[in-house]
Amino acid sequence: MPVSWYICLRMAENKTVRPSFDEIYMDLAENLALRSHCVKAKVGAVLTKDTRIISLGYNGPPAGTHNCDLEWPETGCPRDSKGSCSLALHAEMNAILYASKNNVPIEDCTLYVTLSPCISCARIIYSMGIKKVIYLHSYAEYKKIPSDEGVDFLLKFGVDVIRYQKK
Repeated sequence: MPVSWYICLRMAENKTVRPSFDEIYMDLAENLALRSHCVKAKVGAVLTKDTRIISLGYNGPPAGTHNCDLEWPETGCPRDSKGSCSLALHAEMNAILYASKNNVPIEDCTLYVTLSPCISCARIIYSMGIKKVIYLHSYAEYKKIPSDEGVDFLLKFGVDVIRYQKK
């Protein structure tokens, strides 16, 4: 639900309008996902530190290449040998790369993402020193695989991982 609707509902209930940062950042991640050109999945990410936004990202091909929804509107981009998008960068990767490209320190940040990280993204998240990941939906449930390998990896190596529960 977009933030504006959320605020209107809270005001109608005569409650103080003061959403938590978790609510704000996950709402933003959901809205960023709508920017994705992917026809298979729309994922958004917000990278924060000390209640400040450091970087944003959503899934899709690298800037200046293809827009899958325009070039392959029915099927999406070509698949790689594992059946995944051959062109897409994941939302969390886009947020991390943009921050890194602009020399923004990422260590000890919190990452909000609408889909839990895959194992490849989890390795990068850990390597970059991100301390906390808050996700909305399960990658394992989306891919219909037995476990969230990325979440398991992060937890094993001490990253705080929380599945976000909408209020």
